[in-house]
Amino acid sequence: VGITIQPPLILVPDVAVTARTAPASVAQGTTAGVAVTVQNVGQQAVTRIANTAGSLAARIDMPVGVVGEGGRVIAVHVQPGDWVGKGQILATIERSVQAQQIAQLAAQVEVNRADAKLAQANLDRAKALVADGFISKADIDLRTSTRDAAVARVNVAIAQLNQMRAQVGRLDIRAPEGGLVLTRAVEPGQVVSGGATALFRIAAGGEMEMRALLSESELAALRVGTVAKVTPVGLTQSFEGHVWQIAPVIDATNRQGFVRIALPANPALRPGGFANAQIAMERVNAAVLPESAVQSDASGSYVYIVGNDNKVQRRAVKTGAVMASGIAVTDGLTGKEKVVLYAGGFLNPGQTVEPKLEKSGS
Repeated sequence: VGITIQPPLILVPDVAVTARTAPASVAQGTTAGVAVTVQNVGQQAVTRIANTAGSLAARIDMPVGVVGEGGRVIAVHVQPGDWVGKGQILATIERSVQAQQIAQLAAQVEVNRADAKLAQANLDRAKALVADGFISKADIDLRTSTRDAAVARVNVAIAQLNQMRAQVGRLDIRAPEGGLVLTRAVEPGQVVSGGATALFRIAAGGEMEMRALLSESELAALRVGTVAKVTPVGLTQSFEGHVWQIAPVIDATNRQGFVRIALPANPALRPGGFANAQIAMERVNAAVLPESAVQSDASGSYVYIVGNDNKVQRRAVKTGAVMASGIAVTDGLTGKEKVVLYAGGFLNPGQTVEPKLEKSGS
């Protein structure tokens, strides 16, 4: 009897069949792109800012010293930090000897006036006797000369008296202009002389300035009157000033030059202090991007843009001012491109993506 052996029946679960079933999209050879956020950034007017640092100083720093012959200081009337007016007395020098000389010269003026009065009286009497023949014409000429000489001596004495008074007046050390007293280098009892070092320093009008260095290219774009914002170190308060002087020469060593920014009087602005400044250089049309959109490597700054075929392209750019709203791109973009805003560091040129448009300002 022949026996027929049947092969065993193997039951395969349905799940195994499903695992071998390929998705329709794969079967058709298509691949979905990475979703990225893009933006039509456009262009806007942006103020290019130059950031710099420097020292504060008096805009016009006036040294004040002795203009006369000097002497012993008997009183000092101001302290550093005081405001003074033009011609105000800052210090007084002892003048007892000069006072006696003034009294002597004043007395000499009176003596000469008496002589001139007597000479005039003699001349008047002589003229009355000319008609009677008692006085000759020559005598009249002599008496007239005597009177004129006496009058001249009066004028000389008055001039000498005024000169001495002016010299005494110069013993008062006065402010040449109104302003803020910065330093004082004299005390009562000190002996000072003409031509000595400055006894006081005054900031004319209390006006201050910031002196900062800028590069040669920045100086070329700068204009007198440009607005600047100055923040002293240690303060959060900023002061608005304007550029009033641009260096006419460039340092050949570092290719930089000084710019001087005028500032209004304020107790918070102390000469010798350090400050930071933001100078509004010029207004340009530029695209403004978030910092995450701008990448950089050894070749420079760049962004990724998405073309009409949804492929990523690398675009080299030049950046400008950094603002609260983002970074200004001054060159490389026309404003019509779709720029990748985030995760640009994970993309590669030529990669296909799925752009998600984000409105500007959202």
